[in-house]
Formats: sequence, structure tokens, C-alpha cells
Amino acid sequence: MKDQKKTFTLKEKIAAMGPGFLIVGSFIGPGTVTSSTRAGAANGLTLFWCVLFSVIAVIVVQGMSARIGIVTQNGLAENLKDDFADRPVLRNILCGLVAVAITIGGFAYMGGDLTGTALGVSALTGVSTKIIAPIWGVAILLILNFAGDAVKYLEKLLGACVVIMAVVFLITMVVVKPDFGELMHGCVPTVPEGSIMTCLALIGTTVVPYNMFLHAASAKRTWHSPDEIPLCSFGTTVPMIIGGVVTGSIMITSATVMRGMAVNNAMDMAVQLEPTLGNLAQPFMAVGLIAAGVSSAVCTPIGVSYVLAGLFGWKTDRSDKRYTITNAAVLVTGIIIAALGSNPLALIMTAQAVNGIVLPVVVGVTVYLTSRRKIMGKYKNNALQVTLGVAIFAISLVLGLSSFISVF
Repeated sequence: MKDQKKTFTLKEKIAAMGPGFLIVGSFIGPGTVTSSTRAGAANGLTLFWCVLFSVIAVIVVQGMSARIGIVTQNGLAENLKDDFADRPVLRNILCGLVAVAITIGGFAYMGGDLTGTALGVSALTGVSTKIIAPIWGVAILLILNFAGDAVKYLEKLLGACVVIMAVVFLITMVVVKPDFGELMHGCVPTVPEGSIMTCLALIGTTVVPYNMFLHAASAKRTWHSPDEIPLCSFGTTVPMIIGGVVTGSIMITSATVMRGMAVNNAMDMAVQLEPTLGNLAQPFMAVGLIAAGVSSAVCTPIGVSYVLAGLFGWKTDRSDKRYTITNAAVLVTGIIIAALGSNPLALIMTAQAVNGIVLPVVVGVTVYLTSRRKIMGKYKNNALQVTLGVAIFAISLVLGLSSFISVF
């Protein structure tokens, strides 16, 4: 009887999707809307393979992160420190590398989130994003430090807005009747000249480095026995697929409706929703960007602070000033980036690309740790998981290096 696999009820499976949807809510932000829209308008469905790769990658790496949290009842950062405890120099180098990668990615992501929210508000009010972004950043700083409980209710409200926006994109995708032959052709990896940064942005907006640390922490709080790994796997896979479908529908819609159009502001992006919403497309897109931006912006400083707390042994609450100061530093840096950005959409795209550049570091660490029998025992990565993990690391590394080199 002990060898029988535990079965789970539908209610348990639905409840298990909570941590997964937290991750999806983090990556379905202004960056996803912007990068998918611009990719479709500029390249049609040629880069649809990036969406497919991102979905596979996020299922694999987030699944590994959650599994290590369940098996060890520790986060990724704690496991990294423990595994290299007898090699302090190498441990310090790796922890430092991860800390730098997460911090740089978080700064960029914060700037993009604030800018995305500001784009939506600017579309409704006409006030410059350079003014709105800093004001909103200060508001988030105050909310996180003085009204933490209000964040939960705000996230639920805005989460509902994001869900509605996703449904509208899906309906619009069906209404505009995309070319399925071109869609199939776009599943074959090709990188048109000058589109390497767009590829990286599409991947970086979905496979977000700090989300792997957040998922491990969330999983260890939610599940306490390896017997629940199949339940966790279901709760991870389904939300990630749904998030990928949303990203894909945005690209397909823009590729069909906006082919060849210049995308310079939020109202340009609203054009793709006109077949479904008509004159309501612009205000709907504005509200959608605000909701997506807020939900992502609240997660970003918490995510970066949590990773650094795990790496350096801080407490993950306001009682530890280092944790609080990191929250503030991420927000302030994001405010500066958003305030100085001359082109809001270009800033958002760059933020996602930066995340893509630092991604190989965290993917490499995650695949390595979850492949260690010393850490995972019989729950370590199997041959298929190792192969997929190494492939994701290699592809993200090649794209990241290519993007970095192209800058020069």
C-alpha cells in the first residue's frame, strides 16, 4: 500500500494552482503586452517559437524550483549556500554572481513595470509618463512599508483586471482569424536580422530569474511532503500554459491586425483590440496596462529582497532593515530608470532583454542544484529534465551573449 501513488481530488488540484498563478501574475505585465505586440507587428509570427520556448522553459525551471522547495524545505538560495559550504571561495563567487544578476534584472524590471503602469495612466490623462512613473513608484514604496495588508486586496482586484484582459485578447485572436500556416511556420526557430533583442525580451518577460526563488519559497510553505510533488507539478504546469497562451494570443492578434505598423505608445497597442472592442479598445488597453503594471511592480521589489535575504541570511520581513532597505533601493532605482527613459516602450523592451541576459546564471544554478542526489535524493532531475534544463541554459546563454555582443 505504501508504494501506491497518492491520488488528489479536483478541489485539491485547483487549490494547488495558487503558487503557479502567483508566478504567472508576476510575468504577465506590461513587458509581456509590449514585447508580444511589437514582435507581432514587426515580424508577424516569425518569432512565435520564442513564445513556445518560453512556455516550455518556464514549466521546466519553475517545476524544478518548486520541487527543491518541497524536498528540502529550503529555498534555492539556502540550498546554494549549503551545497558549497565546504568550498567558501566558490560559494561566495556563485552567491555574488546570483545576487548581482538578480539585482540588475530586478532594477530593470522595476523600471519597466513603473513605466508600463505610467503608460496606461498617461493614455487616460495625457500626463507624461516621466511624471506619473515616479509618483506611482513612491506610492508603491509607501504601500509596501505602511499598508502591507492593502497589497493583498489590491492584487486581487487588479488580478481580476488582468484575467479580463487575457480573455479579451483570446477572443480577439479568434475573431481576427490568423493564418495558421504562418503560425506553424513561426514554430520553427529563426532569428531575423536585428531581432535578437526582441527574442530575448520575449523570453525574459516570461522566464523571470527571481521567480524561481519565489516559487521555491512558496512551494515549501504550501507543501511539506515529496508525496505532493505530482500535485505541485500539476499546479505549476497548468498556470504556466495559461500564461503562455495569453502571451501567444497577444502576438497572434498584433501580427494579424497590426502587421507593419509602428508601435510607439499604448494607444498604438490598442489597435489590435479594435476588432473586438471598437472605440473602447483604447481605454481598455490603458486600464489593462495599469493593472498588469501594478501586479508586477508589487512583486518585483519583494522578489529581489527575498532572494538577497536567502543568500545573505536576512529575515524576510520588515523587522530586518536590510530587507526593507533593499525593497526601497529596488523601487528608487526603478523610479530613476523610468523618469530618465526617453522612450517608454523601448525602456520596457530593454528591461525584458536585461532579464534575458542574466537568466542563464539562475537557470544554471537551478538545474545544477536539482540534479544533485546529495540535495534531492531520489527526487533529483531525471534524464529528460536534465536534457531540457541544459538545453534551456544553452539557448538562453547563446541569446544573452549574442544580445550583449550586438550592443558593441
